[in-house]
Amino acid sequence: RGKPYHISALYLVDIKRFRAMAAGDQLRVIYDQLSKDPNSLANLDQDLPNYAQHQIPIYSLPSHWLWCESWCGNATKSKAKTIDLCNNPKTKEPKLTAARRILAEWPELDRMQAEFTDDLLR
Repeated sequence: RGKPYHISALYLVDIKRFRAMAAGDQLRVIYDQLSKDPNSLANLDQDLPNYAQHQIPIYSLPSHWLWCESWCGNATKSKAKTIDLCNNPKTKEPKLTAARRILAEWPELDRMQAEFTDDLLR
């Protein structure tokens, strides 16, 4: 319908404007409409804003704000402010496997969280 397709799951919001235009209420109505279709909302973070953008202005952030292997090249990964461990439809690689491959610090972070969880359960 003449609007770009937004693939990012990261949004910057002007909260005063968001509230003034009752954007939250509009999003709830759109979500309610979409949720009636079992084929909709497979990717909630993408489907909802893409349907809503016809009522609520939405603009994509530059790609360095949210890097994802599926749509960003490895050359830009070092400049990424955040990394999305998104599903890659081409490889169907599990997210934890991708995390270990994409993020050098993942094994240590995973070990730390396991240790913390073990401590809580003792």
